[in-house]
Amino acid sequence: MKLIAIEEHFLTSDVRRAWAEAPTVFGDDGASLHLGEMEDRLDDLGAGRIALMDEGGVDMQVLSLTTPGLHDLAPAASVDLACRTNELVAATVAGRPDRFQGFAALPTPAPERAALELDRSVRQLGLKGAMVCGRTGEMNLDHLAFRPIFETAAALRVPVFIHPQMPQRPVREVYYSGFGDAVDLAFSTYGLGWHYEAGIQFLRLALARVFDRLPDLQIILGHWGEVVLFYTERLDSLSRVAKLDRSISDYMRHNLYVTASGMFSPSYLQRAIEIVGADRILFSTDHPYQYKPGGRARAFLAQAPLNAQDKEKFAFANWERLTGAA
Repeated sequence: MKLIAIEEHFLTSDVRRAWAEAPTVFGDDGASLHLGEMEDRLDDLGAGRIALMDEGGVDMQVLSLTTPGLHDLAPAASVDLACRTNELVAATVAGRPDRFQGFAALPTPAPERAALELDRSVRQLGLKGAMVCGRTGEMNLDHLAFRPIFETAAALRVPVFIHPQMPQRPVREVYYSGFGDAVDLAFSTYGLGWHYEAGIQFLRLALARVFDRLPDLQIILGHWGEVVLFYTERLDSLSRVAKLDRSISDYMRHNLYVTASGMFSPSYLQRAIEIVGADRILFSTDHPYQYKPGGRARAFLAQAPLNAQDKEKFAFANWERLTGAA
């Protein structure tokens, strides 16, 4: 069975250099998470990456620039780097279209240009949508400045993947500090902080009525819905208070896809299906962060408690339908 992994990251020396030169007021302090063996795997868009795909049983990766993307850069720098990064992805896909697809990186510090770059990336470069983080500076994704990005995605009928990013420094100091540098970093990123950050951005879009205005807009969340997926009973109370057109759980069933991100948990899989349905689950390994040797990706699919039709949906069919390949 074909296996498409949709949250598979890369990084370039140009982006790494831009991060190092960016102001640190809102910046991401997680550069150490991309070093050593992780750095080598992120930078590899060739034979080494394909070898790890083969070892895991993954037929195709959908490439995306890793967190924090271009969100912390100056507007002009982010636009230039987005264009070059997306052209690199397109060239990589063109070289091995049997193994790679791609998400666009967007220059969110320049929102109007970001919408134009999304349009160019899809129409001219053949990319499948966009991956963004939540905040840009102090602006969350529901800020009016970002509305053109979502309008463009809805018009093009391509998904927007909201990827985790590190909480702002004041938030980290209040909630994720006091245990030493290594623990504080883990706590504020892959331990928990990353995931609340991404899940909350989806909720903010719902509360800002973005899905009411753009009912065809499709969002993807990784890590089985970034925590918030498992609190639908509580979150539905927000719908009444905010007087939304639909319940939060209804937005999840109609405007949200969720992916595994290498968290190979049968119980999370089942819970996700209960909430969003079997037509809205996607496969991913979160390469290279969640790399697990021994063919674990293919094994999880094989052992998943799903019938044959739903396994196909999870493995590739839902993604192909979402992106118009089916």
